[in-house]
Amino acid sequence: MESKVVIVMGSQKDFEFSREISKHLKVLKLDYEFRVASAHKTPKKVLEILKEHEEEKVVYVTVAGRSNALSAFIDASTTKPVIACPLYSEKFGGADIYSSLRVPSGIGSLVTIEPEGAAIAAAKIFALEDEKMAKRVREYQLARKRQIEEADKSAKTLK
Repeated sequence: MESKVVIVMGSQKDFEFSREISKHLKVLKLDYEFRVASAHKTPKKVLEILKEHEEEKVVYVTVAGRSNALSAFIDASTTKPVIACPLYSEKFGGADIYSSLRVPSGIGSLVTIEPEGAAIAAAKIFALEDEKMAKRVREYQLARKRQIEEADKSAKTLK
């Protein structure tokens, strides 16, 4: 069964942010698809999307701004992992992410505000059962470590 990340956006306004997640998923060679559904406006559509993927090996990444009911609603409606990656808004001074953090009991969604973090978390979930994915995650993390080491070498020459 093929692993896939389903990125569910609360609205089309979330697309550019979601593309950032997909860039990292591509590097990690993870299949993904974009969907748009709102927990507030189209809850039946959200449930239809979950039903479509019921028999698949998926991780959901939810992207919703303002009041992020989408993540908790999806998490409460599936046994699949859910990673909330809400958009951070300067307009609200970061208070908008509280709806991703403060959820009702019985909800187990993970939260990260970084697109790269959402992609890595999804890859690590799949890596639990897929050694090839585990190897890609290790290589990805090693490349990031090398970037820091190279930056340190360059910093030594600065005056």
